Formats: sequence, structure tokens, C-alpha cells
Amino acid sequence: MIILDSFTILVVGGAAAIGLYMAWSIGANDVANSMASAVGAKAITFRQAVLIAGVLNFIGAVFVGEHVVETVKSGIVDVSMIPNSSILLIGFVSSLLAAALWVTLSTWYEMPISTTHSVIGALMGFGIVASGCSCVQW
Repeated sequence: MIILDSFTILVVGGAAAIGLYMAWSIGANDVANSMASAVGAKAITFRQAVLIAGVLNFIGAVFVGEHVVETVKSGIVDVSMIPNSSILLIGFVSSLLAAALWVTLSTWYEMPISTTHSVIGALMGFGIVASGCSCVQW
């Protein structure tokens, strides 16, 4: 039986909440980018656009998500160069939150944004701050 301390539960719960916020933020951006013309032309309703985008985002995450996660996990920042596992944890969670906030604000202000570039840029920034430019796998 695994016994988790309160700090671990707090970190995992916080990371899950931030992950859900990022998923919501990406979903809102994807719907705005991919369905705006169809909704504006009244070819589909807003509700239909949200449903279509939700189904397609889910399918994409299930079939391609593993490759994306592997790249984000070990293809951007050389985690062996991060001196402490706590710094690594805080850095990845902070990068996720920063990217989520950036995507939300950019979508709100109708700015063109790439959710992928937001996450990768946040991770690169964390790597540079944590261990210098050599930490980023350019």
C-alpha cells in the first residue's frame, strides 16, 4: 500500500487542476480557430462546433497524445541537467500554468496563438533558468 503525504497530494492535485485548465484553454482556442468560419457563416451552431471540436480533440489526444507527451517529457529539456527533482516538478508545473495563462489571454484578446509553441516556449524558458542554455535540446 502506498501512503502519500499531504505535500504530494497537494502537488498532484494542483498539477491535475492546472492540466485541466490547460486542456480547457487549448480547447477554447481550437474551437475559436477551427470553427469560427463555420459558425460565423451559420453552417453549424455554436453548440455543434463545441461538440465536433471536443470529439476531434479527444480522438487526437488518444491516438497521437503519447508521442506528444514523450517529446514534451524528454525532448525539450535535458532533465538530467536539472539539479533537483523538486525543481524539475515545480518547473514543469509552472511551465504548464504559464502556457495555459498565455493561451487563455491570447484567445481572449483574439490574438493568433500556437498552443504548442506556448508550451514548448515555457519549457525552454524553465530549462534556461534552471540550468542554462545547454539544458535545452535545440
